[in-house]
Amino acid sequence: MKIPLLIIAALTLVPAAKEIPVPEKKATDFIRVDRTKEKVLLQPAAVTYQKNDIKVTLLGAVHIADKAYFADLNQRFKSYDRLLFEMIGGDQIAKIKKQEAEGLKPKSSVLASTYKLVSSFLKLADQKSEIDYLAKNFVHADLTMAEYQKLQKERDESLLSFALDAAQNADPKNQPSTLSLMTALMTGNSDKAKLLLIDALAGGDEAMAGLVNPSVIITDRNAKALEVLSAEIKKGHKNLGIFYGAAHFPDMEKSLLEQGYKKTKQEWLTAWSVVNE
Repeated sequence: MKIPLLIIAALTLVPAAKEIPVPEKKATDFIRVDRTKEKVLLQPAAVTYQKNDIKVTLLGAVHIADKAYFADLNQRFKSYDRLLFEMIGGDQIAKIKKQEAEGLKPKSSVLASTYKLVSSFLKLADQKSEIDYLAKNFVHADLTMAEYQKLQKERDESLLSFALDAAQNADPKNQPSTLSLMTALMTGNSDKAKLLLIDALAGGDEAMAGLVNPSVIITDRNAKALEVLSAEIKKGHKNLGIFYGAAHFPDMEKSLLEQGYKKTKQEWLTAWSVVNE
């Protein structure tokens, strides 16, 4: 049996901070698994593009990860004039945080509940809890919930149908045994569970990004992010970051290159660091 891509999508989507040259014509890898004898690392990329005096950095989001990854991101985000972030309905984040501070419990989505459940199993931290979304330079660059629901209806798309379509692109050899995964979770062996999931997680972004047909999850949200990017540049901001899942970046990169941006550097950030058994 295959691990449901819905969980892989939920997961995705300490720097090794070593700058490496980026060949101009080589397709960019936005997430990878790096293995040594001691550790297995899940690493999203931070890739910078420049046009004249404007810099745009695409920072890969892994939604459930080591606390150190989120701590590093919070520090990195401070260096940008504007940090554009993904979150469907994220225009309400300030209201939600205020309610939480007052001891209220805003209605939780199925996806948010999945984050909490899986992060608990894997002994990882949750992005929504760790990232400072109220930072002054943060700008929501995603669909509102109303926009998302309207577009899904127009495209006859759901998160489940999208996940099933993406599953057709997934590499079978990266899919862990459901029995092995459940055994690891039931016995509390979080490192074993992460080792079983790590290749599927890295490959899941590639499978989602490789879909041919336009989708709300990728196409429409990317269009919104780039629309916000253009607006922020027109306001005079010259150093901008975009914090989105790696599956969004091949399409975003294509748009940036078509606009005359050039890749200038790439770094690998470490989201998961697992002892290699």
